[in-house]
Order: sequence, then structure tokens, then C-alpha cells
Amino acid sequence: MAETFPKEPSHKSPAATHRLTFVYLVVLAIVFFILDVMLGSVQIPFKEVFKIISLHESENTAWLFIIEKIRIPKAITAILVGCGLSVSGLQMQTLFRNPLAGPSELGITAGAGLGVAAVMLAGGSSASMYAISKLGVSGSWLIIAMASLGSALVLSLILVIAGRIRDNVILLIVGVMIGTITLSIVSIWEYFSQPEQLQEYIMWTFGSLGGVTQYHLYALSGVVAFGLLLAFVSSKALNALLLGENYARSMGLTIAKTRLIIMLSTSLLTGSITAFCGPIGFVGIAIPHITRSLFGTSDHKVLIPGCCLTGMVLLLLCDIIAQMPGMQTVIPINVVTSLLGAPIVIWIIISRNNLRSSFS
Repeated sequence: MAETFPKEPSHKSPAATHRLTFVYLVVLAIVFFILDVMLGSVQIPFKEVFKIISLHESENTAWLFIIEKIRIPKAITAILVGCGLSVSGLQMQTLFRNPLAGPSELGITAGAGLGVAAVMLAGGSSASMYAISKLGVSGSWLIIAMASLGSALVLSLILVIAGRIRDNVILLIVGVMIGTITLSIVSIWEYFSQPEQLQEYIMWTFGSLGGVTQYHLYALSGVVAFGLLLAFVSSKALNALLLGENYARSMGLTIAKTRLIIMLSTSLLTGSITAFCGPIGFVGIAIPHITRSLFGTSDHKVLIPGCCLTGMVLLLLCDIIAQMPGMQTVIPINVVTSLLGAPIVIWIIISRNNLRSSFS
């Protein structure tokens, strides 16, 4: 009788596991994209959705208009927001080696809010009416321009300060203080504003993916693509920063230059998304932790594309929830991202027990 031996368990290599995870995320992103286009207050059959997405004409002109002019731009916006904010959060957490750091910590989001408040609250009722004409609060070019200007001013101030401060912790504190000052100015304007103006500004702070038109997508896509490119270029530097600044310097890394590139990338991503979509919270903090848990690595060459895919999956899912089929009212995207993201992060913290291990 032939002697039999127990088979040794086969262990997949990390690279194979990462590829499999990427495949799962890509499939989920495609499924959620189709569902996001198909579902809503007006339910459109999958066959018609697929026909229109495949650039074939539909006999129902109403469905064609809804998909081409409203739902596809909104779904693409969700993808851009998910990619941009998640990568921004990843960079901030690595730069400051802080698991609670997010893209808004440098005051960029608050700067965008200051620019919008200058139009809606301090600019008078005529400016407010002009800002929301035709395309609504989030779709107005005036709002986008002022939000971009506000975030650019804060970015310029942060970059000047970063040139003089070498300690990342102090820089983080300065960024938080600048954001606090900015929010205080906005609060003063809110206190003295008319109820109609205040309502318009509050609506903007809820965040929206539906105000980005096809024309806006060109500008938003260009800025987000450039910001993501800077992040991909910085992946090796981000890996070195995880091991400490002394180790990074020994690898020939110029800390000041690397920090400026990372901050520029984060500011471009956060500022442009906030300008076009309003402030969307929690994505930048939650997605990097979810991605680290999914891939089980701290390598930014894996985490950056992983954050892009995880971010787009989560934002598409949040958009589907925000416009549940049959509902005539769309829930603010900020509410959905917080309700969905917070429990996930709490679960990851409890299960892993030590988030600091990802930054050491």
C-alpha cells in the first residue's frame, strides 16, 4: 500500500493576493457604476442603460436625457471624488504619520468654504441669486471660482509657512489653526446673514455630486488627474517617510521638496473637489484605513491605486443610497458618507487594535 502524505497548504504570494483584490474592486466599481446610472427616482431598465452607455440611441428621449446629462456625469463625479479624497487622506496620514489626519486638516476645505461664503453671505442677495441661477448652488461657475480662489489662498499661505517650518507636527497644528480662523470668519458672516442667504450656504455645505455638468467634468477631471499623477510620482517618497525622516534623508530624499509636492497634490485634489462638489467629509479618513485592511500592506505603490478603486466603489455606493429607488428626495452625500464610513472605521480599529502599526 502506497504511503500517503498530507498536502501542504498553498499560500498565495502577496502580489497575487493584491492582484485578486484589485480584480474584485474593479468588478465592484463596474457593477456600482451601472447601478448608479440605472437606479433613481426614475427607474430605467438595464437593457436601455447598457444601450445608451454603449453609445447607441434610445427610442425614449427622456431616458436618454436623464442618463447622458444627469446620471453619467454624476457617476463619473463620484469616481473622481472617491479617488481624489481617498488619495489625499492617504498622503496626509503618511506625511504626518497620524491615522486621524485627513485632506481637510491643512485648512483647504475651510478656505473653499470661505470663498463661497464671500459670495453667498458677504456679497449680498443679488450676488447670491446670480450664483445659484440656472445650475443651482453647486453648479454655478461663480461658486466654483470663489471656492477655488479661497482654497488657493489658503494653499499659498500653507506653502509659505511650510518653507519655514520643518516639523510636520507643528505644520499640522498650524494648518488646523488656519482652518479654525477661516471657519470663525465664516461663522461671523453666518451670524449677520439673512435667513435666505444662510439657507443657500448650508445647502452648499451638505455636498452634492449632482451639480457637476458635462462642461464642469472637463475641468474637474484635469485637475484631479494632475493631482493623482503627483501622488503616484511621490509613492516611493511616501514609503520612505513611513520609516522616518532620518531614514528618508539617508535614502537621498529632499524632505522639504517632497513635502511641498505632497501638499500640492493634496491641495489640488481637495480644493478642486470642494469647489465643484462642496465639502464631502470622512472619505479621506476612512478609505485609507479600509484600503490598508483590504490589501494588508503599507506600500504606497499598492495603496494609491487601491485607494482610488476603494474610494470610487464607496462613493458610488453612497450615491446609490442617497438616491434610493422610488425616492423623490436625494439625501445629502455628506450624511451618507459619514453614516457608512464611520462604522467601518470603528470596526477596523477594534479588529486591528493598533492603527499605529501602519505608520511605523
